Amino acid sequence: MAKKKIFFVLAIIIILFTSLLIEKDIINKILYPRKYSEYVEIYSEEFELDENLVYSVIKVESKFRKDAVSHKGAKGLMQISDITREWAKEEMNLGSIDIFDPETNIKIGCWYLNKLYKEFGRLDLVVAAYNGGSGNVNKWLNDYSYSKDGKSLDSIPFEETSMYVKKITKNYKMYNKLYSKEG
Repeated sequence: MAKKKIFFVLAIIIILFTSLLIEKDIINKILYPRKYSEYVEIYSEEFELDENLVYSVIKVESKFRKDAVSHKGAKGLMQISDITREWAKEEMNLGSIDIFDPETNIKIGCWYLNKLYKEFGRLDLVVAAYNGGSGNVNKWLNDYSYSKDGKSLDSIPFEETSMYVKKITKNYKMYNKLYSKEG
């Protein structure tokens, strides 16, 4: 009788533990959503980006709020600045655009990330440039105080940009883990 009770208690513990693991993934997928996937899939492919990076940027930049506006005036899901919007309009021959339109915002954000990849070639530098500006990243790479080899950053002097890189990296790892993709 005692063996049956022990077996029953162990079975309950195993079932509870398993359900917690299953629910953890469900909870994490709620915390790390893939909203606007129809646009993220199209434009991440067009601009040769990992979808999970795009989701990570959207999550950190706007928490998937299409009408988000930063204190610096960046707008929409991927927080596109007015300067980047105008540059993209010219380069991509876009007519009149609504930067709060999810498709337009994601298209421009992916285009810009692709530009940064072509310039820097490394995820950490791309992410730092997306937040802190490519001019600043180039300046830091050429300053021995921040880069010993001119190819990678040992430190980032802007705390906001340093924290941003860490947030994107954390989110990117979680998206890759949850959605079974290698980064």
